[in-house]
Amino acid sequence: MQIDKTWTLFLDRDGVINRHLPNEYVTQWSEFEFIEGSAEAIAVLSKHFGKIVVVTNQQGVGKGLMSQQTLEEIHFSMCEAIAAKGGRIDAVYYCPHLSSIQPKCRKPEIGMALEAKEEFPMIDFHKSIMVGDSDSDMEFGNRLDMHCVRIHNPNAFVGDKDLKVDATYKSLMEFARTLQVDN
Repeated sequence: MQIDKTWTLFLDRDGVINRHLPNEYVTQWSEFEFIEGSAEAIAVLSKHFGKIVVVTNQQGVGKGLMSQQTLEEIHFSMCEAIAAKGGRIDAVYYCPHLSSIQPKCRKPEIGMALEAKEEFPMIDFHKSIMVGDSDSDMEFGNRLDMHCVRIHNPNAFVGDKDLKVDATYKSLMEFARTLQVDN
């Protein structure tokens, strides 16, 4: 596929951009640890995609482990660190609600994608790639008929659902390098 500035990149956060803490949450910036090369990968990806958005389930807010303000401060610091490496995140969408209430914003539901489309009407889901490390990320992308890229994470749940995954990579940087070669 030929990626250009008319394409949108949707990125999961935990396990793709930063180290996923199994059974725990990043509740403050000091706990946020970029996966090696992920910020640099976003710099590469920024040259290829017109929009880059993060879509992330963050029920730690709903559990009272952090405030929504603290989560937004984490995301601000993440975006600043990515910008310092030459990359960009155009928007961060998150679902702070508990999974038990089944909110429409929580992946695999498509609420965050619809919010992104409302903010950026030029988004075409058929010209979008969802990059994530879990089944819920892939199902989110499948529901919108996006191209789906899985980042291998041995701690992420991978079930037996019949999900379309177009490619699997060890890291976001490995994915970014394929675009440098393809384009």
